[in-house]
Amino acid sequence: MARYTASVCRICRRENLKMYLKGDRCYTDKCAIERRPYPPGQHGQGRVKFSGYGVQLREKQKVKRMYGLLERQFRGYFHRAASAKGKTGETLLQQLELRLDNVVFRMGFADTRAEARQLVRHGHFTVNGKRVNIPSFSVKPGTGIEVHDKSKKVLRIQEAIETVDRRGVPQWIEIDKKALKGTVKSAPNREDLTMPIQEQLIVELYSK
Repeated sequence: MARYTASVCRICRRENLKMYLKGDRCYTDKCAIERRPYPPGQHGQGRVKFSGYGVQLREKQKVKRMYGLLERQFRGYFHRAASAKGKTGETLLQQLELRLDNVVFRMGFADTRAEARQLVRHGHFTVNGKRVNIPSFSVKPGTGIEVHDKSKKVLRIQEAIETVDRRGVPQWIEIDKKALKGTVKSAPNREDLTMPIQEQLIVELYSK
């Protein structure tokens, strides 16, 4: 399976946005985008002027990299959002937020989405009492997610939940830190997504 193996700090610098891909490091002065707030590469500090298409492409790349998806996966989410009722852009973001790996990250059981994806693949979580190891599993409102009994002593999960207050928990999620479990109270609304995303640019890109 294809996956990105280079420095994730380059992604934040490329998109000129702190996407918290390195967990705790992103909250310190060691964060790459704080030290070098310009795109990576030899010509990173030069002036770059994007065309209309370029702006749309960068927005798509930003969201795709934020959630750790490949192009084929991302395009699939867009097509499903386009065929659903409501605003395509908002439905797309809602689908991405309700991925199991993202929900695990939002609940604070992992420092990053990449770490959450790995923990899910290793079977550390149960969904409504059943173990699920598929990161793209779509979580529905009312679903309960809990760290598996045999995984409650995993150091990385314990360390992550201790710092969840700094990252914050969205209003559409409820967690019990002591019991290491949480509930998706409702589907996220657009105002619940605080990252600077212009989803309409993505809709325009794929609609050409």
